[in-house]
Amino acid sequence: MSTRYHHSSHTFTAGGSYRWLLAGVLAMSLGGNAYADDDATETADSSSSCAPQKYAMALRYQQQSAEIQALQRQSYALATARLKQMLAEHPDADDLAIMTDLDETVIDNSALLVRDMQACHDFTGWDTWKVWEREGNPRLIPGARDFLDYADSNDVTIFYVSDRYQENKGATVETLESLQLPQVSDSQVRLLGPSKAKRRQAIESDYDLIMQLGDSLADFSQDYHHADLATQKDLASDDAAHFGDDWIMFPNASYGSWSDAELKAWDAPLETP
Repeated sequence: MSTRYHHSSHTFTAGGSYRWLLAGVLAMSLGGNAYADDDATETADSSSSCAPQKYAMALRYQQQSAEIQALQRQSYALATARLKQMLAEHPDADDLAIMTDLDETVIDNSALLVRDMQACHDFTGWDTWKVWEREGNPRLIPGARDFLDYADSNDVTIFYVSDRYQENKGATVETLESLQLPQVSDSQVRLLGPSKAKRRQAIESDYDLIMQLGDSLADFSQDYHHADLATQKDLASDDAAHFGDDWIMFPNASYGSWSDAELKAWDAPLETP
């Protein structure tokens, strides 16, 4: 999973022909609309008695919108284009590897989050996650299998690096196998225990890690882990060359370190025509 706040040695310059893909990802992320439906009023009325209802709009977008599927497919299209270019740049390499997060990057856990919200249980306490890891049936993120199969077919080693619980590793491996993902093994599925930074370093000691995929900035660098939002934004600006190159970011409106941030409103008085 991405770092849930509950608890590369190489960079490449993407060719100009791929920059439009990154621009599209950013534009859709910033400009995409999530529309309220007829039960928005009901959600607002019930929010005082059921606080987790505040997650409803984000979960609708994450689970039901066509836009989120478009963004996910677009991210995997960009990842495939960059991987193809990297393979061309390293025709004789036999130690190339990629590292991908799982939850909200490869697999979709929104069913758990919706179940908890509808039961008026705040899923951001993560006290229901262990049961989901053992018994849940997550869906694949659109585009995930095609990309991972492409990497596998080109002899790129795949590491599934997630902050899912180590005690449920057998169940996570079974889940990934049931989704027919390639290179699922005990050694290539690396779960919570050592920090992601240490797990990344262990991979880099044996492989040329050319790409990372995730839905949280902490999936890419330890610098983001528990950093405040202002620092994260500064770091993201400093790391701009990575995004769409060797770091592929996936949208996740459901949870993150930003979830309690204060919103900024237009200071003009409300007027209607």
